[in-house]
Amino acid sequence: MKAIRTFGVGILAFAAFGFASASAADCPENLPTVEPGKLVMSINATIPPRQFIDSSGNLQGLHPDLGNEIARRLCLEPDFRNVGFEVQIPGLANQRWDMINTGMYYTEERSKIIRLVPYTVNALAIVVERGNPLGVTGYEELAGHPVGTEIAGFADRLIREINDEQVARGLQPMQIQAFNTFAEAFAALGAGQVRGVFAPDSTGAYYAERGQFDVGAAGLNPGLPSAFGFDPGAAELAEAVARVLSEMRADGTYQAMMEAYGATQIDLWEKWSGDFEVFYAPAS
Repeated sequence: MKAIRTFGVGILAFAAFGFASASAADCPENLPTVEPGKLVMSINATIPPRQFIDSSGNLQGLHPDLGNEIARRLCLEPDFRNVGFEVQIPGLANQRWDMINTGMYYTEERSKIIRLVPYTVNALAIVVERGNPLGVTGYEELAGHPVGTEIAGFADRLIREINDEQVARGLQPMQIQAFNTFAEAFAALGAGQVRGVFAPDSTGAYYAERGQFDVGAAGLNPGLPSAFGFDPGAAELAEAVARVLSEMRADGTYQAMMEAYGATQIDLWEKWSGDFEVFYAPAS
């Protein structure tokens, strides 16, 4: 586990718009957290532009900006722990952190084991070699070819489900290779080891702009949101974060952040009720 520095360029820019600042009177009293006075958040800083470490070693991106602003409004010090995704949910139960802030996808299955606060809508993309030699416009063109993605995430799970469906229809199976990070997956694409990478839209666009790649298809499987995650016992903290997000939406901070990173606002989600809320439905 590694604690990392954050750099407040984004937050300073949003503050310059005149949005409301937290004061002592606004702070929730006795908000229970793993470390008093801190909001400890897990993150996997390997997915630019949503979350990444810059050349100076600072944590950057939409998710750090959101976490910093939420902590500020709760009058807590933000504290990020850069860890692999596979340990983030167990880390809640072990009280290693208060909140998962890594762009984790909302699913009904996850809402049975942890509290979730959805905050943005996602779509996925297929990034290919420059010139798109396979003519990729969707999944079928990748049948029979090696395809990269990041291990254990939603994209990994979804591409395997799509592959199974295509094989059942008589198409050749994709040769799916799951890498530890998207950076490794795109390095493999650049080396010719895979013919495409399946990734979130914004991540795909980021790497396409900075490498010798093209986006073959974008806007795939839209509608599934990212969510902050909390332990089942952290009801008070989860509700407080949902309230802060609603305040950020009311004063324009939320919209400014979404627009700055090209993220889709939560109100396009089919389950959006008009306000941020906590989803938790444990199996009976």
